[in-house]
Amino acid sequence: MDVQQHIRELMEERGWSEYKLAKMANLPQSTISNLFKRNNVPTLYTLEAICKAFGMTLAQFFSEGKEPMELTEEQRALFAKWATLSEEQKRVLFELIDIM
Repeated sequence: MDVQQHIRELMEERGWSEYKLAKMANLPQSTISNLFKRNNVPTLYTLEAICKAFGMTLAQFFSEGKEPMELTEEQRALFAKWATLSEEQKRVLFELIDIM
């Protein structure tokens, strides 16, 4: 995997500049710039900070879409509540979401 390219793709998906990534990851702008301009491989600390900014784990970063994303506690709670709904309640909820 080309780590720099993958970071660049994630930035493009979000419309982030190098500056925005640096701010979101709480890293110096020079760290992000050097990552691309000097083709530096990020340290583990830097990559963890970048992943956190993207809202993902290191495992998710390297999974290349082959493994499911880990759910947040909020998402788990939502699915647990969903499982208790009747088919009619699910249909109504979908209709509500569609008009939002």
